[in-house]
Amino acid sequence: MRNLRFRRAARTSVLGTAALITALSLTACQEGGQAAADATTTAPDASDTQPPADTEAPAAQDGGAAGSGSGEDSASDAGKASGTGSTKADPAADTQQDDAKDTGPVTRACDGGNSKVTLTPVPRPLNHMLLTVTNTGSTACNAYYYPFLRFGEAQSTPPVVEESKPQAVVTILPGESAYAGVMTSSADGSGTGGYSTKKATVHFQGRDGSGSSGPSASAPLSKAVYVDSTLTVTYWQTEMDYALMH
Repeated sequence: MRNLRFRRAARTSVLGTAALITALSLTACQEGGQAAADATTTAPDASDTQPPADTEAPAAQDGGAAGSGSGEDSASDAGKASGTGSTKADPAADTQQDDAKDTGPVTRACDGGNSKVTLTPVPRPLNHMLLTVTNTGSTACNAYYYPFLRFGEAQSTPPVVEESKPQAVVTILPGESAYAGVMTSSADGSGTGGYSTKKATVHFQGRDGSGSSGPSASAPLSKAVYVDSTLTVTYWQTEMDYALMH
């Protein structure tokens, strides 16, 4: 009888323990579920962690302004480096102005200081010689009017052939030449006061045509030349053919 009671008590105890464990498990599950729910309820929204759009707009505008200013400064610096942003005068413009001055009207007269002359006989026309003046200077010069040519110790210069006058002043560039024709004597022997000489000197006229200007030039002769009273010269010409037409 006693054993039966003991068994019932033990059975009752086991059942009670099992019931308690089950109750505790349910309670734990409920608390875990509530904790998860609470965690879900109280977890901050991801959108709440993002800064408001308005707070970034000024930064973006400030950054844009800074970038714009940097670009302008860079463009300004680049302009200065290339010379386009500088206010200094362009050296090329100065050079062009200097070139314009150099290519202006020529007023310098050719003379023995910037030119050399040669006097050579020609087969045609008869009793003619070609007087050549070559610019040996570094700038252009003008061969004004006609040469004052003296043979030997003559005190006067031969007259000019007026029909040979060019339409414009003859300008000689550096290294180039101009020409004048010289008739030394008459072909038919009608001239008077003839003489022979191996010396010839050329004097140049100035712009105003009032007489010789600058140093003279000697025209060496390889052999004696006979001249008489019919001695004449032409105006300076740009072509030798023009000089020998008269």
